[in-house]
Amino acid sequence: MKKALPLIFAGAFACPLAGIAHAADLLSVYRDAVTHDAQFGAARATLDAGREKLPQGRAGLLPTIGLGASTIWNETESTRRVNGATAATANYNSNGWTVTLTQPIFRWQNWVAYNQAEISVAISETQFGAARMDLMLRAAQAYFDVLLAQDALATARAQKTATAEQLESARRNFEVGAATITDSHEAQARFDLITAQELAAQNDLTVKGHALQMLIGKHPEALKRLRKGVTMSPPQPADMNQWVEMAETGAATVQIAQASLEIAQREIEKQRAGHYPTIDLVATRGNSAQAYSSTFGAGVDSKAGTIGLQLSLPLFAGGAVSSKDREAVALKEKAAADLDHARRGAALAARQAYLGVTSGLSQVKAYEAALVSSQSALDSNKLGYEVGVRINIDVLNAQTQLYDTTQKLARARLDTLAALLKLKVAAGILGEDDVSAINTMLD
Repeated sequence: MKKALPLIFAGAFACPLAGIAHAADLLSVYRDAVTHDAQFGAARATLDAGREKLPQGRAGLLPTIGLGASTIWNETESTRRVNGATAATANYNSNGWTVTLTQPIFRWQNWVAYNQAEISVAISETQFGAARMDLMLRAAQAYFDVLLAQDALATARAQKTATAEQLESARRNFEVGAATITDSHEAQARFDLITAQELAAQNDLTVKGHALQMLIGKHPEALKRLRKGVTMSPPQPADMNQWVEMAETGAATVQIAQASLEIAQREIEKQRAGHYPTIDLVATRGNSAQAYSSTFGAGVDSKAGTIGLQLSLPLFAGGAVSSKDREAVALKEKAAADLDHARRGAALAARQAYLGVTSGLSQVKAYEAALVSSQSALDSNKLGYEVGVRINIDVLNAQTQLYDTTQKLARARLDTLAALLKLKVAAGILGEDDVSAINTMLD
């Protein structure tokens, strides 16, 4: 059985997702997800849209040019009552055009809006960076989920094979009178249970495979696995408080909340600028043509141009400006509270992830020791069964404990790596180098 176990596991790992000789690794899965994941594609489009805030804000500082044109058909009839009535009619066309240029000289709210646009673009960049880190985490989690599902299926198949051998042994012993029918019934019940678990594991692997396929846009290849005996180091720095401090300033949610507070503060300034005067440079150039003029008795063409400064001073707008000022102040207080909440949430996420890593490392060591003990217990129970000091159920229980420990060890290793990625997401420092570092641990 000891020699057969690795072969059973190897076959189970390859069968559901194989079909291609080359095995995919975590880094290639992440890069495929960058290209094909719809959620990340939406984040990329959102970034492109967010960057347009800057030229929109700059437009308030640049001149505007407008062109107006008109053509009008005129029909007039006039009667002069001097020494008799004299009627006169005139039908003619008049047309003209005007070009107007307006250059803001002093519009303080426009400058504030431009500064807000710069901050909005920074928020869009931060959101996209957060989306990239989220994609790394989702790709790794989907990858690990498939590996765990493969482990569960391999464990079920290996345990099924071992239980089948134990069932056959119990039947032979019953036939020769060395055991009771109870041993056969116990082994049969355990075999039926493992068969059901195998079917559930196969279904779970199929579901996890489809989830990975949705992420990378193609049917997943065989996946590389963690090397046996790979060592995982504790997070650096090995101080939870330092990670909390990094999260309170570097987390994407904190940076976005901080930028939103700055926008809210500037919004107060922009609304108060509604009380300030505005000065614009206005220049016009126009031409008008009239086919008939009562003054000249013939058609007239005229051209005109103007240039000057235009001052506008708001006096009263029904209280709207003051109301918007109060609204902006209240929204600034909300933004400050949101920032405080974001910092607390980032600190909590960092603590949870850090404890997840350190606890996971301890669990890995404990399960590695338990795996050795479970193997020894199984060997002892099998030997005791052969010499008659152990019964069949003892061997079956020892087998179950061994396979259960194997599964828990695999999960503990992958959960620890996932917690390490979550820790770096919480601190806002997760990058492709971290994915590459985990990739070096794969076989």
